[in-house]
Amino acid sequence: MACLFCQIAKKEIPATIVWENDEFLAFSDIHPKAPVHVLLIPRKHVESLATVTSVDEPMLGKLMLHVGDVAAVVGLKERGFRTALNTGKEGGQEVPHLHVHIMGGARPNKNG
Repeated sequence: MACLFCQIAKKEIPATIVWENDEFLAFSDIHPKAPVHVLLIPRKHVESLATVTSVDEPMLGKLMLHVGDVAAVVGLKERGFRTALNTGKEGGQEVPHLHVHIMGGARPNKNG
């Protein structure tokens, strides 16, 4: 079975893309948990934080650096935002492709 996020990164499946470069892509979450909810993914398939190796270290650093770039594009950088990296099924990861949730636009409720 093909990876959903890899297909989005290759633009084989439509998504609302908000930011991209050669290594990463950010797009709107289809089940938002906040008024602004985007996902930042590496174009390279990496299943999760549990599967990264030292080879992935440069990519992970760049991924974190680009969180601010994406937050700026969607209007959250100055106002503040929340990030989440879910890992594995029990950690809430629904798609087995490393991704950072960037959320904002309202204060989270008591449960989130």
